Order: sequence, then C-alpha cells, then structure tokens
Amino acid sequence: MFPEYRELITKLKSEDTHFLKKFNKHNALDDEIKELEQHSSSGFTNEVHELKRKKLHLKEEIHTILKNTPQMI
Repeated sequence: MFPEYRELITKLKSEDTHFLKKFNKHNALDDEIKELEQHSSSGFTNEVHELKRKKLHLKEEIHTILKNTPQMI
C-alpha cells in the first residue's frame, strides 16, 4: 500500500501510535476479508462488502495522513 510513501510509513509506524493503529486495523481487515472470501460459497456477502467499505475508509484516512505529513528530503 502506497509504495511511494514506504519510508514515511515505516517512520510513522514507529513514532505515531494513532497511525500505527489505523495501519494495523487496515491490515487486519484485509486478512479478515481474504479469510471470509476463501470460505464463502456464495462469493460476496453483505459482511464482506461492509468490511471492504471500512477498509477503504481506513485506506483513505491513511493516505490523508501521509499526504499531510511533511517529509524530510
């Protein structure tokens, strides 16, 4: 996720607990979605759809944080 911000993500994960929680929650949702999709015989369920919506919202929040964090060059 966001390879152009790889260094900043690493820095924020070690220095910003708020960012780290959002990042970890996004990854946990991704794992949960994959698990549900593997074991769901009906394909897309309402639960998976809702989890994907939450994951997208977190991704947007993470991207906003990354865009608004000054980067040292």
